[in-house]
Amino acid sequence: MQRDFPDRPIVGVGVVVWRGDRVLLIRRGKPPRVGQWSLPGGGQELGETVAETARREVLEETGLALTTLELLTVVDLIEPEPGSTRVRFHYTLIDFTAEAADGEARAGGDAAAVGWFDRDILAELGLWTETRRIIDLAASRRTAP
Repeated sequence: MQRDFPDRPIVGVGVVVWRGDRVLLIRRGKPPRVGQWSLPGGGQELGETVAETARREVLEETGLALTTLELLTVVDLIEPEPGSTRVRFHYTLIDFTAEAADGEARAGGDAAAVGWFDRDILAELGLWTETRRIIDLAASRRTAP
């Protein structure tokens, strides 16, 4: 199914990945929000659970495995075509929070770059407001830094 102007919503999965007090972000290599920092994640494949999607996408985009994975929230991303009522993008985004296993993050898959960030500089990155909200929610639910 095509991603822009779809016939129905697409299920996407994102993960707030932690290592210590830092959060892992990817710079998006594809629309929507190409070039912007975002959570690692991507589209669910047929026959795959959302947890399997989360683990696969983080591994593909960052090279990192996850040691824990917890369901966090669901977000709707609906973007109309500018100047039109036609829907250009419609994603149902299922977000998790997780701890990263040991290893070095490296950009792969749809990610143009990866980076670990302290929460106090996230405002400087121009993140989508929902991404900031999801990271803050994940931080409030964390049991282990």
